[in-house]
Amino acid sequence: MGEVIHTSHIKIIKDEGSVRRAFIEHFEEPFYYGIHSGIAAFYGKTPEVEYPATLDHIVGGVAG
Repeated sequence: MGEVIHTSHIKIIKDEGSVRRAFIEHFEEPFYYGIHSGIAAFYGKTPEVEYPATLDHIVGGVAG
């Protein structure tokens, strides 16, 4: 295995319901994760506020 280029340092805080905040090193503001209409319908939930799901960020980062 080659040399380590970067290690991510992230702190996740679970808020109410499915909302989570990710504090990522070198960024002042947290990233919010939760559920949105498509995922909420699948799970039979109604979120107070819609946020991108963690899957949305993974797909965006890999496909971008």
